[in-house]
Order: sequence, then structure tokens, then C-alpha cells
Amino acid sequence: MSTLTNFTYDEITIGQTASYSKQVTELDIQLFAAVSGDVNPLHLDPDFAASTRFGERIAHGMLTASVISAALAMKLPGPGCIFMEQSLKFRLPVKIGDEVRVELEVVDTGERRKTLIIDNKVYNQDGKLVLTGTSTVIAPSEKLQLPVPATPIATVSGG
Repeated sequence: MSTLTNFTYDEITIGQTASYSKQVTELDIQLFAAVSGDVNPLHLDPDFAASTRFGERIAHGMLTASVISAALAMKLPGPGCIFMEQSLKFRLPVKIGDEVRVELEVVDTGERRKTLIIDNKVYNQDGKLVLTGTSTVIAPSEKLQLPVPATPIATVSGG
């Protein structure tokens, strides 16, 4: 069984990096629309999306941004971190089938609250920068090593 291990505040150094990748699927788009309530036809309607500047359906920007949250929770600092703040700049659209790779780098720390400032860069499978930002998290104080929970199975039906 795979395990998740975190980095505590005291283990983290400025310049420390981690990466996390995920393919954006049709099901991801459907589930994100269902959970968020964002049913913008740009994401769901092929005919509408074809008439836009993108020429096709694209992923929700916040779906792409949510992969940053996964990278923080799964890689750096990992389980037990508390997400406090996020800045984002969307640079290019993410399309269905794209593989997005989040690159994290610790750029500053705050001793009083045990915070980390983490630079975020998200690239597609072609190495093109699609999103940039900065995250502020409270680092875990306790070292954890946990089994990786099973990914929930979900389906979507029209309605």
C-alpha cells in the first residue's frame, strides 16, 4: 500500500521543491461543474465553445487551480497543511485531455504562525505555462505517514 508523508515546518527549507501531475478528463469537467455549480457553456457545450476564441471546450480555471491544492496536500508540505491564501494568474487555457504538472517552490517562511509562501507554476504536457500563483499555507507541526486513501468513484448523469 502506498503512503503519504509530509514535511513539518522544521524540515522545510527555502528553495525546496515538489511536483504533482494530473490529467484533466471529461469526467473532471463534468464533476467540477456539478460540485461548483459553474455550468458555463464554455466548459460543457461543444457548439457554444466552438464559437469562442478558444474554438473548443476548456477546463474551468478553478479546476486547474484546484490541482495546486492537491499538490500542497499530497506533496509539499503534504498531509496536515492548512491552506490559507492563494493568488492566481491564468495564462493559457487547459483543454480536456491535457496533463497538468504543478511545480511548487518554497520561497519564504513565517516563524510565528509556521507559514510557508510557496510559488506555484502549472505547465501542460507541452511544457507551456498555463497558470502561475502563490500559496500561503500553515505547515504541519506533526510528522505524518499515512496510507493513501482510495480515490472516490463518482459518476455524472444529465439532469
